[in-house]
Amino acid sequence: MNLHTDPLDRLLRAALVLAAVLASAALWWPAPVEAARIKEVAAVQGVRMNQLVGYGLVVGLDGTGDQTTSAPFATQSLLALLQQMGVTVPPGTNMQLKNLATVMVTAQLPAFAQPGQAIDVNVSSLANAKSLRGGTLIATPLKGADGQIYALAQGNLIVGGAGASAAGSKVQINHLSAGRIPEGATVERAVATPMNQGDSIQLDLNSNDFATAREVVRVINNRMGSGTADALDGRAVRVRMPASPDSRVAFMAEIENLEIRQIAPAARVVINARTGSVVMNQSVTLAACAVAHGSLSVTISTTPQVSQPAPLGRGQTVVTEKADIAITQQAGSLVQLPAGAKLADVVKALNSLGATPQDLLAILQAMKSAGALMAELEVI
Repeated sequence: MNLHTDPLDRLLRAALVLAAVLASAALWWPAPVEAARIKEVAAVQGVRMNQLVGYGLVVGLDGTGDQTTSAPFATQSLLALLQQMGVTVPPGTNMQLKNLATVMVTAQLPAFAQPGQAIDVNVSSLANAKSLRGGTLIATPLKGADGQIYALAQGNLIVGGAGASAAGSKVQINHLSAGRIPEGATVERAVATPMNQGDSIQLDLNSNDFATAREVVRVINNRMGSGTADALDGRAVRVRMPASPDSRVAFMAEIENLEIRQIAPAARVVINARTGSVVMNQSVTLAACAVAHGSLSVTISTTPQVSQPAPLGRGQTVVTEKADIAITQQAGSLVQLPAGAKLADVVKALNSLGATPQDLLAILQAMKSAGALMAELEVI
């Protein structure tokens, strides 16, 4: 018997033992679970953007403004603006304006915005201006849904396009009738938020799911103490807050970064009927079914024919058209699709049909009606 083992043999045996240990551990250790933070699946009720809108004038255009003959409100708006500045225009004055454009100004007032903060605004042509390039927006009040003024916008437009026309020819790149003013509005009024009101706040989940609501409550109570959070329904979770505002900020900062187990979403297939796009999530499953699909094409062609009268006749030569109609229907073979419990299996089964995206819309709807597609269909 050899008492001295070869070093290579010992290394091989150690590798086999390590592989066996890892294999046995894989049977007992659970697979890693995808995690998401609470801030990614929920939002605080009342802490949101607010839409602002206003009507204004853009001046300084290079002859590309509104045509006042077809947009008389442009002249009326200018007269009202001049009157506010103490300028009186005699009645009946024919104002041929080419450097003026009426626009709609929109902006989003972020949560916790304070007076003096600058926000971006979007400016869009309201009438028939050819281009807003090089224009300047005159001071425009931006109002909220309650009719109150929350911001004041003014500044030079940035238009991401260019165009030129001459002798009936026109070349244009991108869009010229809309632009943007970075930090072009100043906030004049703040919007109250529920952060410092009452003894609790409400977290609204992005999707209606009871399992996700239960998981959010479990994670918060484990971290902050039992009874801190409770679920009101499948979308709302109530969280009890500290008394002082400073403590509430630190409390919410810690809650938002708590990780929860990613809950599988409800099976859903989203269909865009205009573009033919089909998107499905990982929860979609397919039961065993058989599908036969064939395309039907109709072709109509016309051939002009000349009909002449007989010799010595008094008729006239007439051009007629002969129409030929052909209908072609491809044979649709019956394809058996196996049951698929994973998204990859469903995609592989649908690809085996060889259907176009437009044909796939009809096939998925028929599968849903037959009970073979285990998902909710949503048409956008």
